[in-house]
Amino acid sequence: MKMRNYRLAIVALAFVLSSAAAQDVRHELQFPDLPGYQTLACDLHMHTVFSDGSVWPPVRAEEAWRQGLDAISVTDHIEYTPKKDDIPVQHNRPYDLTIGEAREKNLLLARGAEITRDTPPGHFNAIFLSDVEPLNTEDFVEAVKRANEQGAYVVWNHQGWKGPEKGQWLEVHTKLYDNKWFHGMEVANGDEYYPDAHQWCLDKNLTMMGNSDIHAPDLREKSAAGEHRTMTLVFAKDRSLDALKEALFAGRTAVWYKDQIIGRKEWLEPLFGGCIRASKPHVRSKDAVWAEIGNTSDVDIALERTGNAGPVELKLPARTTSVVKIGTNAPDQPLELSYKATNFLVAPKTALDVTLTVPGP
Repeated sequence: MKMRNYRLAIVALAFVLSSAAAQDVRHELQFPDLPGYQTLACDLHMHTVFSDGSVWPPVRAEEAWRQGLDAISVTDHIEYTPKKDDIPVQHNRPYDLTIGEAREKNLLLARGAEITRDTPPGHFNAIFLSDVEPLNTEDFVEAVKRANEQGAYVVWNHQGWKGPEKGQWLEVHTKLYDNKWFHGMEVANGDEYYPDAHQWCLDKNLTMMGNSDIHAPDLREKSAAGEHRTMTLVFAKDRSLDALKEALFAGRTAVWYKDQIIGRKEWLEPLFGGCIRASKPHVRSKDAVWAEIGNTSDVDIALERTGNAGPVELKLPARTTSVVKIGTNAPDQPLELSYKATNFLVAPKTALDVTLTVPGP
């Protein structure tokens, strides 16, 4: 009986260990690198129990790594610490607790914090800090200035979360902008998209950002086209914090928000081109060809025809290949198909114009 119990215990322990190991799996994201740059998936706005979040800081690294991200920042509120009766207010502690897990998981971690004021003027994240404590001051502008003195990258968060009236561009924002003290805006935060922020990024040459602003535990095992956190795709020279910082200041980003990719045309064009694979036709008739068009990325792509050739609409689901019939009077020639990628936004309500090239024989 003792031997039987011992064997059962060994089996149970093996099951527990194998289950734990099975969960420690990273699901890689599929987005193409751009010429000269690596594409890094980033979430630079998240919270823990050290402000108003619900998880211990290292959990944020575990979640992000599991879902295929490359870089994160834990940005707990400086001024809002509702758990201070239970957890001492130590603004650098979330980073200190997370860095070990991030290193083990080969995840880039930037020290960050959220400068939290009523809206207006709003909430601002400071990323790549060396020390959060100096930002703990009553003067909002002084807090942003001190972040810049550390070489931080500063983002205006969720500009329109309390409505367009409170999200207006005010004199204080002009002061920060003129002094080059803030550098980007969240055009998407969690489940919200802000068209004013999107347009201001274009007009004022600010970097477009998308972040989760996550507070609760993230139970998703992986990122998928229909179910993923809002994140920023950063086109960096290499996979390092220095390269990430340089790319953010240079504005080389796109935002993955719900089923949309948002960014400047100069980055969305090569990103789209890297997602699509069109093969030579495998069947030809006198007035049509049949060819395979693949989408290698993790975003579903929706196309509407703007030219004369090809289906009126094309849906290319993530990580799939579709067989497409294309009417043509020259089946032995290469085909140029003109479309709009309706879920690739280069400006509010403005889709990216694209061309699909189907090779000739």
